[in-house]
Parts: sequence; structure tokens; C-alpha cells
Amino acid sequence: MVTEQKLMRAIRVFEFGGPEVLKLQSNVAIPIPKDHQVLIKVQACGVNPVETYIRSGTYSRKPLLPYTPGLDVAGIIEAVGESVSAFKKGDRVFTTSTISGGYAEYSTLAADHTVYTLPEKLDFKQGAAIGIPYFTAYRALLHSAHVKAGESVLVHGASGGVGIAACQIARAYGLQVLGIAGTEEGQEIVLQNGAHEVFNHKEANYIDKIKKSVGEKGVDVIIEMLANVNLSNDLNLLSHGGRVIVVGSRGPIEINPQDTMAKESSIIGVALYSSTKEEFQQFAAALQAGMEIGWLRPVIGPQYPLEKVAQAHEDIIHSSGATGKMILLLN
Repeated sequence: MVTEQKLMRAIRVFEFGGPEVLKLQSNVAIPIPKDHQVLIKVQACGVNPVETYIRSGTYSRKPLLPYTPGLDVAGIIEAVGESVSAFKKGDRVFTTSTISGGYAEYSTLAADHTVYTLPEKLDFKQGAAIGIPYFTAYRALLHSAHVKAGESVLVHGASGGVGIAACQIARAYGLQVLGIAGTEEGQEIVLQNGAHEVFNHKEANYIDKIKKSVGEKGVDVIIEMLANVNLSNDLNLLSHGGRVIVVGSRGPIEINPQDTMAKESSIIGVALYSSTKEEFQQFAAALQAGMEIGWLRPVIGPQYPLEKVAQAHEDIIHSSGATGKMILLLN
């Protein structure tokens, strides 16, 4: 006897392009987990800038069409594959990746190093704000920049998902934290989440204010979310041996390589998915400790239902001044 496959609502992309290619369908088959996979009933899913680059077809990694976007979901385990022992039905979890896509009511994923227990003290909205932002910020600071306690770090876009994560992690690891945000509300959020000082990039003289704050020495590490705008200024702000960590960029920029020479500074790119399985486990251990101790506290920003996903993709790129992590609400 053939059992009829159950259906769900999910976003499907059939061609690369603008936000309008995100199509809500209500007849998508609910995946069945195999081997090391789990099926999660999604409560919330993070929206990340990288998902807009992938959707537009301009990103280095292109999924096979059609596909469902979405990497970091939070929800409840609905079913597990026969080789899964770490999770069971009913467990609260969050993810750093999905196989069948997170913009959906159910999502299948590999259990081994992409699914993690969500502590009771964090709700599902917060769970959907951990995956990409916190793992990226941790990789940028600890793995790429090799930060040391006592060093200074300047975080661009500090009121967004990755920015808030970077401020919280940097403060927990003993750094002097400077944040940049473009609205009063954003600046307040940055100061509440680990920054010692905050600067407004909309002020004409904000670079001078940063220079005055850090003095002759300069900044040891800069976490850069929009390198195509800021990289040249970043190089002039760095200390001797300083590092700019490029987390985001939306185009080319002209720089003077001489700006790196006297200071022997570095420009280092970060891609979370260059991390090995072992590195993901290492990052997860540190972040789980942050959840237990209490310094890892995701701040939730704009929230959208699945029907408004095109608007979410529009807003994450074009709205000025982030205030926390953007998420989709599923259930």
C-alpha cells in the first residue's frame, strides 16, 4: 500500500533573480529523513544577506534549481533517520545549514555537525538568530583574526545579526570593543551588547572620532561587513600588524596597497562554509558555553511571515540601520 506523502508550505526559487523569484508554494512534499538526517518542524528561520546573493545568482556557490533558501532554522525535531542517535523527536534544536532549505514549514538536514541543542532559556526566534551570525563572528574573530585579550576590535554594522554577535563574543573574550551603527536605536543596542564605545557612520567626521578614541596605535582588528565602501578607510585605522576581516562586500573598491606595507597589516576574507567539521564542533562548544553562561543573547530585529519573504530580502539589503537579526516566523 502506498502512503500519500504529506505536503507543506515552502518558498521555492525556479530561476535566479530579484526578490520576486521567491515563490510561496503550499504543495511541497515534506521530506523524509534518511541515515544521518533529521526532520525539523520549523518555528523560525534566520534571513541572511548571503541568501540574497545566492538567490540573485551572483554568489560563488549556486544551488541546483529549483531550491528552497534558508540555512539557520530553529524548531522541534519531528523525525530522525535510522543512523541518528544524538537527537530524538521532540528535541528543541537550531542549525547552521539545511539540506532541503529553511524557508519552509519542515526542513531536513544532516544531524552530525549542523544541528545543535537549543537551551530552554532561549526561545525559537533567538534560536534562528544563532547559526550564521554567531558561527561567522566566532570564525572571524578567533579563527581568522586570532584575537587576543586586551586587543581592540572595531565592528562595522554592529547593530546587525553578525555585528551584535561579534560585539558579544569580543567582549566575552576580553577585547576593547568599538562598534559602528547608523541609527540612535542601533547605537543603543550595540552599547547594550558588549561595545565600550559606538560611532555613527552617518556623521561626516566619524573616522576622526575613531582615530581620536584609539590614539596613535590604531585598531588591532576590524570586522568589515561592507568592504566595497570601507576598506580603504579601514587600512588607515589599523595598528601595526592589524587585520581587516572581510565578512561582507557588495562590489569592487580601489585601495592603495602601500597602506598595508608600513604597518604590515593584513586583509583576510572569511567564509563560514570553509570551516571543517572539526572547526564547526569547536565553534559550537564555545558558543554553547556562551549560552549557558549568558553572554550569548541574540537580539531579534524585523520579523516577517513566510508570505512576506520577498519584502524581507528587499529590506535586508536596502533598509538603513539594522536593529538585530531579521527572521521569518513559520509556526
